[in-house]
Amino acid sequence: MGSNEREFAVTEPPPPTSRASAATTRSGRPWWILPIFGPTPDLERRHFDLLGAVALALLFEEYDLAMLTAALPQIAASLGMQETDFGLYLGWIRVGALPAVLFIPYADRIGRRRVFLLSLVGTAIATTLTAFSQTPVQFTLCQMVTRTFFVTGSAISFVYIAEEFPANHRGWGVGMLGALSASGHGIAMGLFSQIDRLPFGWRSLYAIGLVPILLLPFFRRRVPETERFTRHHEARGDAGGTGYSLRPILDLVKATPARALGIATVGFLPSIGLAGAFQFTGYFTQTVHGWSPGQYATMIVVGGVIGIAGNIVAGHLSDRFGRRAVGIVLLGSFPFWVALFYNGPGWTVPFGWIGFLFCSQGGRMIVRAFATELFPTEQRASASGILAVLDATGAAVGLFLMYLATAGDGDFIFITTALGFTVLIGGCVLLFFPETKQRELEAISHQEPDSRLP
Repeated sequence: MGSNEREFAVTEPPPPTSRASAATTRSGRPWWILPIFGPTPDLERRHFDLLGAVALALLFEEYDLAMLTAALPQIAASLGMQETDFGLYLGWIRVGALPAVLFIPYADRIGRRRVFLLSLVGTAIATTLTAFSQTPVQFTLCQMVTRTFFVTGSAISFVYIAEEFPANHRGWGVGMLGALSASGHGIAMGLFSQIDRLPFGWRSLYAIGLVPILLLPFFRRRVPETERFTRHHEARGDAGGTGYSLRPILDLVKATPARALGIATVGFLPSIGLAGAFQFTGYFTQTVHGWSPGQYATMIVVGGVIGIAGNIVAGHLSDRFGRRAVGIVLLGSFPFWVALFYNGPGWTVPFGWIGFLFCSQGGRMIVRAFATELFPTEQRASASGILAVLDATGAAVGLFLMYLATAGDGDFIFITTALGFTVLIGGCVLLFFPETKQRELEAISHQEPDSRLP
């Protein structure tokens, strides 16, 4: 064990116990976890309260992502975007996630709660401003800012679950968070199906982004600081400081370079193929197959009920059989379903959608779990941030590649299918990760080096 690892072993506090001892009442199934999400583990009420609040915040943020995918034909027609330029505009929107690396380290210094609430407000304001865009450049800039705050909030959300949930149900918690937040796509599709009847079309759909600000008092009550961070902050006193610093990221890379590289790689490579596959579903079905907005929305909602279950299934299975095996199977299957969606006959489109949504949701849940499990408390948010930023970078690269390779209308079909194989390659990286299922975070972050990502 190196000197940096010995330092972590001294400064890392023990697992939280005080809050658990004060609230040991077990809770039944919350009403908002529908039966379709499967059985719930035996958890305390505080765990479900936290999960519900964080998932609701992410739901609004996922809503924004879903709207960009679904309403792309209407947005393009309104603002004068050309199909051959889609990759350029969408790529720059993904680049908007990169500044998140400047915000996320704050969560390792001043706390998860403050940064999480700030990201929620920032996402809401930027989403609302998008409704007033008059040019492609204005739209792109608003969405870039939205993506900055969204990535920040998403990264910290999964840190919350990792730090507060018991080790034997941590995978389920991360998976359920992904599934519940994905419900934002369902809400988006319900509203999108009425886009032709709304007074301002797609602009009305973005104006709804203001709702999270109205709910800010609710989030302030329901989202406390994590006990792991509180104990760690008290243990180090003023040593960590409260000002801005990239030190958590630099320390992370210095102390565990192999793990940092592994998380960065498994965040970057799959996103190259995932971005295009999802981004063009609405455009593909409405322009190539001639679907109406209502038909597309129906596929997203009905198929999505099955597809987003990938989060929960992956969570359950990874808690039982291990993160690596489940992640490799799901990410490795992704290219087949993308090929079926974009190249099969019309009747196979819904099946392709369900398949690549299920595999991507479950596979990404595994990757997010690794990012929050492999590192100590003082670096956990930064590690999740590295994953989020590299995920966004990979998506931007994938969309820019589509832009450069597109010579005419319809070329995106072949390019999207080919890029899907980067997801399989990224999944293979999981072979080199240590297994983390049902282990306390402190044991994982301080374990002795082994043959896989020391």
